[in-house]
Amino acid sequence: MFIAVAAGILALEILLPPAVLSAARRPVDYFTFNPWLPELPRFFSASDIPWQRKLEFLPNLALFWFSADSPFGGTDWGFAVTVSDLLRFMLMSLLFGGYFALLAHCWERTGTARWNPGPGRKGGALGVLASVLGFSTGGCTVVGCGAPVIPVVGLAFVGLSSGTLAMLAGLSRVATTFVLIAVALGVIYLSWLLGKSVIAAH
Repeated sequence: MFIAVAAGILALEILLPPAVLSAARRPVDYFTFNPWLPELPRFFSASDIPWQRKLEFLPNLALFWFSADSPFGGTDWGFAVTVSDLLRFMLMSLLFGGYFALLAHCWERTGTARWNPGPGRKGGALGVLASVLGFSTGGCTVVGCGAPVIPVVGLAFVGLSSGTLAMLAGLSRVATTFVLIAVALGVIYLSWLLGKSVIAAH
């Protein structure tokens, strides 16, 4: 359960933005890993580059990207996954994997006869709410849309004013933080319930 959910969430985090952009703008027609990545060890081992610059450079380093060419020349849109994006995707995937694995384990261990439906419903509702918010408001690094990072739902509304896109970017950061905290609290809560049932059983 943990591996399946974590892998599914990670795949959706990476594939959902280009799918939305393909539907709202133009179909994706190009994918590549950053051809500069093999130079990364040499960059970090260079003695003439300050470590502060190296550490500032790494989070925004694009690892791979999707894009679609414009019929008028150039790129119509592009979606890049940076180091910080990938770490955020992995953290959210692990949290969701742990959350749903714990929820399934609680149901399996306690059984419907002994399981309190109130906490169970609250736990499941939290997972659904966090899933919807996570996929609809997660920030994406986008090229050619007027803002560097906007939520997935904002991808369908490219062409808005820069102020509106900046507001969506701020909303994305706040919502993503809320989702991470909510799922982390859900993991702690379900772990407490599971531990309580184990103690009661013994």
